[in-house]
Amino acid sequence: MQSQVHGGDIYSGNYTMDFSTSISPIGVPEGVRQAYLDAVSTIQQYPDVRCRKLKAALSESLSIPADWIICSGGAGELIHAVAFAAKPNKALLIAPSFSEYEQALRLSGCCDIHFYECTEENGFLIESDILDQITEDLDLFFLCNPNNPTGVLVPSELMPEIVEKCRRNHVRLVLDECYVRLLRQPKQVTMLRHLEGNDWLFIIDAFTKLYAMPGLRLGYGMTSDRPFLDKVRSCLQPWNVSGPAQACGVAALKDTEYVRKARVTIREEMTYLRETFDRIGITWYGSGVNFMFFRGPEDLFDRCAKEGILIRDCSNYRGLGPGFFRVACRTRRENEKLCGILAGIYAEEDHRLRKQS
Repeated sequence: MQSQVHGGDIYSGNYTMDFSTSISPIGVPEGVRQAYLDAVSTIQQYPDVRCRKLKAALSESLSIPADWIICSGGAGELIHAVAFAAKPNKALLIAPSFSEYEQALRLSGCCDIHFYECTEENGFLIESDILDQITEDLDLFFLCNPNNPTGVLVPSELMPEIVEKCRRNHVRLVLDECYVRLLRQPKQVTMLRHLEGNDWLFIIDAFTKLYAMPGLRLGYGMTSDRPFLDKVRSCLQPWNVSGPAQACGVAALKDTEYVRKARVTIREEMTYLRETFDRIGITWYGSGVNFMFFRGPEDLFDRCAKEGILIRDCSNYRGLGPGFFRVACRTRRENEKLCGILAGIYAEEDHRLRKQS
């Protein structure tokens, strides 16, 4: 099993900028900040164990019934709860992808785990041959779209085929869409419209990425399979979502202007990063969301750390190794700082290689 190393560990060094966590570059919505302050007075009370107001707000925002929704302390908690509720004998994962899926499966007792390997040669793309691995003896398939850490999207014509193949073969598809709402046109990518009448689709999302609030730990899952939703709920602790987190979720969903600004900023800054990476000569892949996934010198993490920059070393992902990294898009000032450091490092590498030759 791959080691559990995640981004955001700003506590391990003297960092001035964090590019390791792929969250909205424009910061927490002001309404969320105020909701958090207002909710401080409620911490003497137990939170609503059923998250009624938050589920109602999600139901209205997503146009799905409230009783299809379950709330959690972040997406990670749901990943583990789903694995324990499903108790699969045989599961399918993508490699490389988020390592938490494999950890949850193994902890739940699943030992027969198969991997669909995305290769560097084809740009880490998931192709139609994935359908051959969705067989009747498969119990569960964890799929992240857009994928983490590559940023690659499942082709738009393939994703509905995957959903349908899982439905026909009674394979529970756990679809992680935590990055979808950062996209310019998320409705074209999300599989929410496939929930109705499909008991085999479970979608996971969170407030972490879009609203830049990872410290609150707030996620949610969606399925029309109410009996399975009850099983997942039984794998969670009661009061798993704090009162302040619930209040902040409700406030976030009201701020549609924030979402528009975040998407515009991400689009502009990703264009800047892609163009600048090309000028520097950095080999990058996918990066269709709000981060760049790329190849670099194997010691790039340490060299950036010396400059006070924290980036994501992706060598611990299954299917990857030393030399793969991920950086989030931040503000223009921060992105310029990062690209300046990277340009200097790559110029040094080019000079070193020229001397050797």
